[in-house]
Amino acid sequence: MTGDADPALHRLTDQVRAARAAKTPLRIRGGGTKDFYGGEPRGDVLDVAPLAGISSYEPSELVVTARAGTPLAELESALAERGQCLPFEPPRFGAGGTVGGMVASGLAGPARAGVGGVRDYVLGATLLNGAAELLSFGGQVMKNVAGYDVPRLLAGSLGVLGVICEVSLKVLPVPPARLTLRWERDQAAALAQLQRWGGQPLPISASAWWEGMLVVRLAGAAAAVRAAQEKLGGEAIEPGLADTFWGGLRDHRDEFFIGAHKAVEGGATLWRLSVPPAAPPLALSGEQLVEWGGGQRWLCTAMPGAKVRDAAAAAGGHAVRFRSRERSDVFSALPAPLMRIHRELKRAFDPDGVYNPGRLYADL
Repeated sequence: MTGDADPALHRLTDQVRAARAAKTPLRIRGGGTKDFYGGEPRGDVLDVAPLAGISSYEPSELVVTARAGTPLAELESALAERGQCLPFEPPRFGAGGTVGGMVASGLAGPARAGVGGVRDYVLGATLLNGAAELLSFGGQVMKNVAGYDVPRLLAGSLGVLGVICEVSLKVLPVPPARLTLRWERDQAAALAQLQRWGGQPLPISASAWWEGMLVVRLAGAAAAVRAAQEKLGGEAIEPGLADTFWGGLRDHRDEFFIGAHKAVEGGATLWRLSVPPAAPPLALSGEQLVEWGGGQRWLCTAMPGAKVRDAAAAAGGHAVRFRSRERSDVFSALPAPLMRIHRELKRAFDPDGVYNPGRLYADL
């Protein structure tokens, strides 16, 4: 990818140069489906949507390269035609989501605990830094990593380091068999059950608990799924209903998240808590939904943020203000040494602070 040969990239480069000269901030935007996440977006819009298209796809090598503005739906459709997928099930939150936004947000769906997150599948990336220089990192094979692994660093960076222009991703075949089972359990019993299963060689690809119901998805070879069903028991859910459930959980369209979004409009906050899976139920008021074998816990509450963060820290984790009217202090404060590294990385890639100021932390 070269700026001179690419009109869309040339336009972006010119806009970055002008913003740097005028010392005005830029707000990187693709489909805008994740504008709610992180600090309040500010600055002139730097539209990456025209920078779209699948650059290369080698199904036999399990690698695809796509430009940042490529609609996520387009990429997933191309993969599905060859029986492949993005195994981490990135949330879509709407029809306009893009590949660049997927990587920059670093968010993953129900399968995250079993297969890993976005950063585990990023092989290479091309980045337009704050000096309007086009930099390439990594490659298109799993072993092509030398020195600091910048492509994976971009996952979850919310655009503060630069514009992700193109990314190479590892993909995987769609599991040949899937089955969803459910049980009636309170949260403590569900967490204990998930911990017992977690130590066994079971093809569990996702789990969720809400309002007294534990739901588990099995995925893999048909024989392995059948054997796991016989061992675990539970009530099998009809495949169409199961797909609707997991899709709703992935895209935050299910009953819990619909209710949470309405509550946020009324002043509540939807928190995303990351804690050790073995942590007991958290004594916090509000609606809770548990994913990832107990490692991710959603909480919709009007409780003060300090109390939520203290509870998460006491359990050995941290809390993110995922959806809220309050857009400051979205992410938990970092220890001073780690924050210093963040600042140094920001200065190295974006010395004039052009990109997405305050989106990740107030002083980045």
